[in-house]
Amino acid sequence: MNPSTALATVLVDELLRCGVREAVLAPGSRSTPLALALYELEAEGRVRLHVRIDERSAGFLALGLAKASGNPVPVVTTSGTAAANLHPAVVEADQSGVPLLLLTADRPPELRATGANQTIDQVKLFGDAVRLFAEVGTAERVTGLTSYWRALAGRAWAAASGTLTRNPGPVHLNVAFREPLVPDGTFDWPEPLGGREHGAAWTSAEAPAAVAPNVRLPARTLVIVGDTTPSMGRAASILAEEHGWPVLSEPSGNACRGPNAISTGGLLLELESFLDTARPDQILVVGRPTLSRAVLDLLRDPRSSVVVVATTTNWADATRSATQVLSGLPAADGHHEPDADWLALWQDAEASATAALEGVLDSDGAEELGLARALHAALPADSLLFLGSSMPVRDVFTAAAPRDGVTVLANRGAAGIDGTVSSAVGAALAWQRDGGGRAFALMGDLTALHDANGLVLGPDEPEPDLTVVVVNNDGGAIFGLLEQGQEEYADAYERVFGTPVGVDFAAWCGATQTPHTRTASIGAALDAVMDPRGGGIRVVELRTDRVAVARVQRELRIAVRAAVTSPPALN
Repeated sequence: MNPSTALATVLVDELLRCGVREAVLAPGSRSTPLALALYELEAEGRVRLHVRIDERSAGFLALGLAKASGNPVPVVTTSGTAAANLHPAVVEADQSGVPLLLLTADRPPELRATGANQTIDQVKLFGDAVRLFAEVGTAERVTGLTSYWRALAGRAWAAASGTLTRNPGPVHLNVAFREPLVPDGTFDWPEPLGGREHGAAWTSAEAPAAVAPNVRLPARTLVIVGDTTPSMGRAASILAEEHGWPVLSEPSGNACRGPNAISTGGLLLELESFLDTARPDQILVVGRPTLSRAVLDLLRDPRSSVVVVATTTNWADATRSATQVLSGLPAADGHHEPDADWLALWQDAEASATAALEGVLDSDGAEELGLARALHAALPADSLLFLGSSMPVRDVFTAAAPRDGVTVLANRGAAGIDGTVSSAVGAALAWQRDGGGRAFALMGDLTALHDANGLVLGPDEPEPDLTVVVVNNDGGAIFGLLEQGQEEYADAYERVFGTPVGVDFAAWCGATQTPHTRTASIGAALDAVMDPRGGGIRVVELRTDRVAVARVQRELRIAVRAAVTSPPALN
């Protein structure tokens, strides 16, 4: 057996022993040993392999697989710019704590800095965005390497999982291969290449037992849930119900469920007259809030103390206002008697704001908010919904009513629009492999186009049941809500912010043989989305008016302000 084949065979085998179930590969020459090792193990039924021609798409596919499953997913590339194209997914995985294993093939040392083809400096290519970097080294026909390769795989798995650090994220293994890159038909090696008996991992790292902090929080506590794992968000919702606390959750916090959920909280926090009475004594922050300026304004207000629940060692405190950081949710019992008046105050305001919202949704131009509300409400139980950044995640945050039965994911680490299609495909694949139901994605037209290659799947590739809903307003509507959208910038706005592109989505889908339905109303879009035919990936497009987006948002805030009267002072 040649050294490159031995290294790839052992490394991939050990990663599977650690727990890898899915792997992503972008084809290339220098990564041939890893590609062939994965192909053979897929044939044995030990791993499900996904092949993509675009490394950036491959990185985000692996991100979606890992985000939905919670398990590290390796993504394999060849050398040069192929490896560099993983960087956007690495940044997102770093910021959102998603476990990725980056296996970048490289030239051996004697070919580096010589002008050799497809050779760049890949040592620590991703800087501090990874939890661990290792230059694996070039394989030689010597003893002692089997234990090194297997132990390194176990260390990489533990670092990506955050088993001991409570800080999961990407790990980079740079693997140099000398030719020959294909098996030579021999199997001799100076030492046994096998691993532990019975398929056990070479090294097993055990996580420390979690202990719920025993702290006392006041009755008038507001729970704010930002982007976090679905299990943490649901646990926060249950805790809030047990204590009578209102909950304001971002969509990917997955805590907008149950009677304590305040789905219009982002709007209510903009009302100073409401906050004069409803201002919490303490705020319990779970996850990472990213969507609302009003939430950040509340967190930096010194009149409420802020307690942060940190699921990792990198806790969220963008306003630098946290007074205490807890290692987990506080214990569920023995804190205080719920304050029924406090909760009722928030629930009454929620009812008034919801009525105002529904009135605005009946007006012309409110299709984007209306679709977000209607789609979220109509999804069948046990659904997965992946949201694009910019407007769709904000529309669901603003307009969706509380409900159970839907798990929401989004790339809110770096909050970019890149890789969203591929991330949604990966998340759907992992979701349905573990027995989940239908999967859906909601994104804008620019987000979809930014990852157009996400729909390029070969005929032999696993394909999920995923309906991608594209809100096509021909450009970037979110800028109309920001300072750039003010009248004084009107001359420049359309060219450098609005950015209409006029893409025919039916033609785009036709090029990838993806079923496409164009609709002009919320009802027609929902009918197309809920049609259960076929499975596979399909696209439903809703054409909307980008100019109307900012106007509807202004009208909504005016309506909520008029509907939510100043509540009486609490005792």
